[in-house]
Amino acid sequence: MTLPAALAEIVDDFEALGESDKVTLLLEFSSELPDLPDTLVTAAMEPVPECQSPVFLSVDAADPSSVQLFFSAPPEAPTTRGFASILHQGLNGASAAEILSVPADFYHDLGLDTAVSPLRLRGMAGMLARIKNQIAAQAGDPDPASQP
Repeated sequence: MTLPAALAEIVDDFEALGESDKVTLLLEFSSELPDLPDTLVTAAMEPVPECQSPVFLSVDAADPSSVQLFFSAPPEAPTTRGFASILHQGLNGASAAEILSVPADFYHDLGLDTAVSPLRLRGMAGMLARIKNQIAAQAGDPDPASQP
């Protein structure tokens, strides 16, 4: 599996823990999601309806060598917020090509399948898919699967 270095490190951190510690780490990530910059409002961001909680994201791929990601997720939804934070910490600043090469189901490697509902895990997959779609659209390619 090919993952950007920061995301691979996060996956390694989760793999090294027992199940209850994985949930604790996910909750720690939820508190680390950065606030939106003042120039970005939720109303201008893409909603992620695959998530059970109201999550919005924005992708700036103007510089394909360093894609910038922005997420809005409510503090009262720590699991979803944790997933957004993992994607932010693991992918923000990575190249468009690196992000597009992340397997859609990489989240299984976090080992949260038994601790988090499949519906919540699909929310993380939805976030990643929407990130890839925005990168492809900004590159002028409507199909992210056609990227290297």
